[in-house]
Amino acid sequence: MILLTIFRNCNYLYGLFFCLVTASFSIYADDALIEAEQAQYRTRVDAQLKHLLKQAVEDTSGFTDRFDAEVWLLDMSTRMTRQVPDPQERMEILKHVHREASRAGLKPELVLSIIQVESNFKRYAISRVGARGLMQIMPFWLKEIGHPDDNLFDIKTNLRFGCTILSYYLNIEKGNQFRALGRYNGSLGKSRYPRKVKKAMRNRWYEQ
Repeated sequence: MILLTIFRNCNYLYGLFFCLVTASFSIYADDALIEAEQAQYRTRVDAQLKHLLKQAVEDTSGFTDRFDAEVWLLDMSTRMTRQVPDPQERMEILKHVHREASRAGLKPELVLSIIQVESNFKRYAISRVGARGLMQIMPFWLKEIGHPDDNLFDIKTNLRFGCTILSYYLNIEKGNQFRALGRYNGSLGKSRYPRKVKKAMRNRWYEQ
């Protein structure tokens, strides 16, 4: 009887030890996966894009809307009500989207579609690999361009980074939106992300 009890206890301890070891390996595997995903984003750094981002964040000049901003803001604010209930925050996001998209030569509706897919308009969103804010910008960019203290949760800062990066990818892809969106998401050549952005633009953020 004593031997049977000892045997059962040993089995229990062995099982517990096995579970702990398995959990540890699982945690290490998750960490390794996240590090690999972060490394994937880091490979996208190049001198020209760094230069463009540095210019963008240091640009303090004013902007002029290219079409009737009042009508656009009212229309888009109505469409955004469900995702951003606070009208003041909605207006702040939309003003910066319009301004930064226009500055980068992008359609504001495309930028809104990307924001919906990336963060669903949650300005404090953080992805599993550390991307931050509305357009999910990786923090390593701040060091790369010498602005380590900039806040990627700030709406204007986040949108300026995101619009500059997307504009650059559209330029090197000669206007091919499918490939540029793939680069932005780190999934070049795959259709899932571009299709989601296109769907958001077609169903909600279509042009007036």
